[in-house]
Amino acid sequence: AVIGSGVLSLAWATAQLGWIAGPTAMLLFSFITFYTSRLLADCCRSGDSFTGERNPTYMDAVRSNLGGIQVKICGLVQYANLFGVSIGYTIAASISMMAIKRSNCFHASDDKNPCQYPASPFMIIFGLTEIIFAQIPDFHRLWWLSIVAAVMSFTYSTVGVSLGIAQVAENGKIKRSLTGISIGTVSQAQRIWRRFQALGDIAFAYSYSLVLVEIQDTIKSPPSEIKTMKKATVMSIAVTTLIYLLCGCMGYAAFGDLAPGNLLTGFGFYNPYWLLDLANAAIVVHLLGAYQVCCQPIFAFIETTASNAFPDNEFITKEVEIPIPGFKPYKLNLFRLVWRTSFVGVTTTISILLPFSNGVVGLLGALAFWPLTVYY
Repeated sequence: AVIGSGVLSLAWATAQLGWIAGPTAMLLFSFITFYTSRLLADCCRSGDSFTGERNPTYMDAVRSNLGGIQVKICGLVQYANLFGVSIGYTIAASISMMAIKRSNCFHASDDKNPCQYPASPFMIIFGLTEIIFAQIPDFHRLWWLSIVAAVMSFTYSTVGVSLGIAQVAENGKIKRSLTGISIGTVSQAQRIWRRFQALGDIAFAYSYSLVLVEIQDTIKSPPSEIKTMKKATVMSIAVTTLIYLLCGCMGYAAFGDLAPGNLLTGFGFYNPYWLLDLANAAIVVHLLGAYQVCCQPIFAFIETTASNAFPDNEFITKEVEIPIPGFKPYKLNLFRLVWRTSFVGVTTTISILLPFSNGVVGLLGALAFWPLTVYY
């Protein structure tokens, strides 16, 4: 959940802010996320930290501490943002799938074919795959997908940093500016706008608080889930910040003012192209898992609300056991099937209409970071 596709936009963000403000902003957002995450971890139980009633969701934690209208505002911001994240992930995954297709086509034609492809088919493929994964009932069953996603995020981050170092070595110099992108490359108005968007991109990269409480609810105790979560937070944010700084700084050093919105696609048809294909494939696999981690709070909220409102409705509450040889039978719920399929369908359709990943990422980061990571 912490290392997401937001890492790919950090070279572009650093290019807008420069060598001083770029790394400083990343360290500042890192500290804020670390500090507030520890506070949030303390809210997983009401009253006593060992025996108090569990708060399984962010909204429950806000309800037990603040109550009233604050709960509704928190839920609105959290779920709207997670909905937006699912759209951003769909766009980012399609860009990586398209990059693999273009790279292989380009090399197969001996660099003669421009190999242009529309993004829509790749978004549809991603959406269809997510419909299948969306039938995983809850967070507790996602552990294996989460591990795969984490390994993939390390893979593509490492490739991005390595290719940045190789590009700097090939250039023979570091492309840099202490104050970021220069006037002339962009206008003064564009420069100011891009700096705000860069801060939004960095905020999005640290948008971890959205699902922290929901993840914490899956931790077994003893030891106290609060202690476990705080240890996990220290480790994950430290490692994440190191990777973010490396990706942002090496990407900027490699490309300067021309740093791309997606670090890996900025290398074009760089050889060895199979390495870029591997990294882009890792992004796709990671986003398959990250999409589910981000959507599970929305799924759980809608399904819990529906079952509480209509406890006698069999379409909503009844589960049909489907035997699977060698495994426990799968419990199919028709409401879950229809609702989650519809959700993925809507996010995929919107993604097709909004194929600009970097802008979506910046907007989401700007809207969500202060209320969810700082205020609540």
